[in-house]
Amino acid sequence: MPIDSSKFFDSIRVKPRGKQPEVKPRDTVAACEWTGCQNKGAHRAPKGRENTREYWHFCLDHVREYNQNYNFFSGMNADAVARYQKDALTGHRPTWKMGANGGVKKGAEAEIDGAFDPFSMFAELNGRTGWRKGPEAAQPKVEARKVMNAERKALQVMGLGPSATLADVKSKYKALVKQHHPDANGGDRSTEDRLIEIIKAYNYLKTVVREA
Repeated sequence: MPIDSSKFFDSIRVKPRGKQPEVKPRDTVAACEWTGCQNKGAHRAPKGRENTREYWHFCLDHVREYNQNYNFFSGMNADAVARYQKDALTGHRPTWKMGANGGVKKGAEAEIDGAFDPFSMFAELNGRTGWRKGPEAAQPKVEARKVMNAERKALQVMGLGPSATLADVKSKYKALVKQHHPDANGGDRSTEDRLIEIIKAYNYLKTVVREA
């Protein structure tokens, strides 16, 4: 049987006839909202900081004049403007340092790095029983001061270590001078060489050792 003689042919091949949708006319252009202007307002201009989604409709000449005098920060002091510009760098969204989140709570339903974890999934990652803390949780290591060979030898002469401060050097120097000075040993000059070494070491150390 030919297809065009089937009772289903019309319903399959031809769109069912019905009421055609009414074609809506295009939106007409609003009139310019500048006082006394009769031109069409085809150009939009923002109404202000407090009405970011609302616009004035002006003609080309008046939108240019409006934009020349428009100040988004009108009514804000210098601190508020600087704060707004800084927040704009992150889209006015809250930020925090990497690896640190002051809002993290303890327990199974803790908020970890901004992600809500009601089923403790993060706690089970890689077999861990707890979330690894960020780098700020660890105590910073104090960098040791580099000690040159001449300074190390001078410290050894005075019986001090690399961590000695200038106050330690002065205190040790006074004690060693009293101990090795001939007058403190009944005029015995056998310790003079040792005293000369101590004086040389002290004169060098007081120029390189820093205060605590």
